[in-house]
Amino acid sequence: MKKKILFMVINMNVGGTEKALLTMLSEIDKEKYDVTVLMLEKDGDFLDEIPDWVNIKYLDGYERLKDNLNDPLPFSILKALMRFNIYKFINLLNIYYQIKVNKNTYPMNEYLLKDYPVLDEEYDLAVAYAGPMEFISYFVINKIKAKKKIQWVHFDVTKIDFNKEFAEKVYTKFDKIFTVSKEGKEKLIELLPSIKDKTEVFYNIISSKLIYKMAKEGDSFDDDFDGTRILTVGRLTYIKGQYMTIPVLSRLRKEGYNVRWYCIGEGMGREKCENLIKKHKVEDDYILLGSNQNPYPFMKDCDIYVQSSKHEGYCITLAEARCFDNPIVTTNFTGANEQIVDKENGLICEIDEDDIYEKVKQLLDNNILVNKLKTNINSERVDTANEIDKLYKCIN
Repeated sequence: MKKKILFMVINMNVGGTEKALLTMLSEIDKEKYDVTVLMLEKDGDFLDEIPDWVNIKYLDGYERLKDNLNDPLPFSILKALMRFNIYKFINLLNIYYQIKVNKNTYPMNEYLLKDYPVLDEEYDLAVAYAGPMEFISYFVINKIKAKKKIQWVHFDVTKIDFNKEFAEKVYTKFDKIFTVSKEGKEKLIELLPSIKDKTEVFYNIISSKLIYKMAKEGDSFDDDFDGTRILTVGRLTYIKGQYMTIPVLSRLRKEGYNVRWYCIGEGMGREKCENLIKKHKVEDDYILLGSNQNPYPFMKDCDIYVQSSKHEGYCITLAEARCFDNPIVTTNFTGANEQIVDKENGLICEIDEDDIYEKVKQLLDNNILVNKLKTNINSERVDTANEIDKLYKCIN
């Protein structure tokens, strides 16, 4: 009989967490495991990428719960009072006290889900995959029946709004906690020493074989530019740092370098990037390519790859770029030095515009360094498919 696994996520928007899940699903042995993905929302460009043998479910009633989660708590309290809902008013007031005084959001999830039934189906393994997200962590622990439960942490918890008090209550109930980098694990344990013995690194699965295959299938650069092509891949958001690369390109162009910067990704930061592109007068040379589910032909054909993130858990796009032999510049976010050895297989810079500029300029000026990096990258084998064994071990 097949073992049953459930992964719980928010949605399937184009992002690193979702891409990591898709790659993991492609590695799971479908002959031995029955897999379900439970989503809060039916949304995301990656929905169609989920393998057809995977069961897809959506959380009933989440739209109603979502409104309560997203409304500012003082607004919800006032609304309850104006509607003379005294019971709700007192409950919300107590939750507000817990959050403000004790920094504990546990009661909010408890209140929202108090009447939500435990799901009927039982699983061998239930995974709070979109982590850390309090609602999903709470739901997996309290509303899903499973023999084993895992919490996944995809981010550097010191760089996000991480609720230590909530985690102390909930994370101790999981059988295993996976982080996506060693440095991420160290920072999590520093905040929550009590989970040290159950926390382990699970690197995001990268299949170089699949990436090479996709790199041959999709579209690549279609302009007639004959200079140096620089590429950055990631959602257009503040934390991905694309805004820092626009003035870098402007400086390089003013100094006479024949370079063009391409950016694959979409997001809330597009308007800011567009404004910066106009401000620095690089409309013809900083190209926003939009979202692309297959960026690998561009990664293969670019001359320099730049990862400009302010923080990451384990940067999937950086790992994917390492599958090709183009020189890489990456900012020094959590986990970067687990992938890049400075001046050996890439260059690591500080998280600021000036150092990104200096490192890119080094590559443009120093062919000996470029050839060294290309040789070293080419000799590496980027493949973490064996990480899937850690998941199997949790079940068996």
